Amino acid sequence: MRQLLSALSYFSIFFAPFIFPIIVWIASNDSYVAMHSKRALISHILPFVAAVPLLILTFGADNPGSVLGYVILFIIIYFGTFIYNIVKGIQVLREYA
Repeated sequence: MRQLLSALSYFSIFFAPFIFPIIVWIASNDSYVAMHSKRALISHILPFVAAVPLLILTFGADNPGSVLGYVILFIIIYFGTFIYNIVKGIQVLREYA
């Protein structure tokens, strides 16, 4: 059950990116599950934190090249965290298999 809840915290990027890891983190008495749900929550929040400078650059930039560069960087960050969540979810499931 520990592995399933931990893996679902990572896989929740598909269905409930913020809500599920927060609920699992608060409701869990197990430190292993709480650790993984906290990591999953941080990895779900990271792309949104990276989007804030993108929004600021979009509305206040004089140079479109800087906006394009940051859009490319944001895409790399977003897909990197997406792949990270999938890989970590699979690793957690295979940990005790």
